[in-house]
Amino acid sequence: MSTQRQARAVRLGPRSLAALALVSAVGVAGFGWPFLAPPTSRLSAHAQDAPWLFAGLLVLLVAVVAAAISESGLGPKAVAMLGVLAATGAALRPIGAGTAGIEPMFFLMVLSGRVLGPGFGFVLGSVTMFASALLTGGVGPWLPFQMLAMGWFAMGAGLLPGPDRLRGRAELALLAAYGFLAAFAYGTIMNLAGWPFMSALASNVAFDPHAPVATNLARFLAYCLATSLGWDLGRAVVTVVLTLTLGPAVLRALRRATRRAAFETPVTFDTPDRGRASEAPHMSPVTYEARP
Repeated sequence: MSTQRQARAVRLGPRSLAALALVSAVGVAGFGWPFLAPPTSRLSAHAQDAPWLFAGLLVLLVAVVAAAISESGLGPKAVAMLGVLAATGAALRPIGAGTAGIEPMFFLMVLSGRVLGPGFGFVLGSVTMFASALLTGGVGPWLPFQMLAMGWFAMGAGLLPGPDRLRGRAELALLAAYGFLAAFAYGTIMNLAGWPFMSALASNVAFDPHAPVATNLARFLAYCLATSLGWDLGRAVVTVVLTLTLGPAVLRALRRATRRAAFETPVTFDTPDRGRASEAPHMSPVTYEARP
């Protein structure tokens, strides 16, 4: 069994880790404020405005991506791989859109995060979701939440144990289990982003800013069961099936590309020897023969 340390395209440094922690903390507040703010708070009084305010996370997400790139010295090879994987994920997302949660892009995010590490996974998840939104016209106040949730999703795969030694069926089982659970977690988190938009007068499962936390929690669970359970189950099953069937080939391809790219090897350029460059090859003078 190989124990060679796996290369990382993006290694998070102190600044990017601090930025990621800040964005994650604001993201937790942005997703979970209905359960964090008491009914008497001013935030609950602006229940319809709060999701729009938290949509400002997009600016922080872009800052995190920029910090990760500048901190790690992301080279052209890593940028190229990021572009290819993000474009592939964005192209996979519309396949099956609106059909029982058939979203094949999630398995690619799991495998990419596993091979390329949590830093690359977070950047890839955020960029892929942004690119797919531009491709499908899904730009709106929900986009920052989708970018953050997908960044967490792919980053979590990079944090799974045994990246350098776990291989074969055990690794596939680990990734399939993570993909199954994370698919439900992603759906639940995204439900939190849209649930406060519902009017309490429209349904008994909508968010009520004047109700206690326990009541809103029961309403939210009922909302998830009634609206997204089938979709989340379809996403989870598709992720597991694709991970178990296509996972070995995709993992080998990603690891082969990572080894060939040699992300952690500094790029050097050979400069020609000035002495040799100044020496022009000897050329005999051209003579012309005059004819009568």
